[in-house]
Amino acid sequence: MTVLILAVIIALVMIGLSVRANSRFRDESRLPMQWSLSGSVNWTAPRLVALSFTPALTMAILAFFVMGSMTMQPRPGQEGAVVPALLGMGVCFIAAHVFHLWMISKTLRRTEG
Repeated sequence: MTVLILAVIIALVMIGLSVRANSRFRDESRLPMQWSLSGSVNWTAPRLVALSFTPALTMAILAFFVMGSMTMQPRPGQEGAVVPALLGMGVCFIAAHVFHLWMISKTLRRTEG
C-alpha cells in the first residue's frame, strides 16, 4: 500500500509541475521537445502534448512497478529495497521533468530576446 501511495504522490507532483508550466507557457502553441548538442531545437510538439508526455510516461512506468511490487515476491535480501527503488525512480523522473521545463523556458527566453 505504501508503494501505491508514493507512486500517486510522484504522479501528482509531475502533474502539478505540468499544470504550472502550462500557465507559464500559455502564449505558446508549440514547445520544444528535443535539442541538438549545439542548443538548437530539433523538433517541437503541441503545448499540451509536450507538457503531458513525461507525466504520462512516468505514470505508465510507475503502474508497472506498483503492479510488480504487489504481485511478485522480492528475492531474498531485497525485501526492503522496493520503497527506496521507487523513491529513486520518482526523484529521477521529477528531475528529468524539471530539467525539460527549464530547457523550454531557457529556449523561449532566448528566442524572445
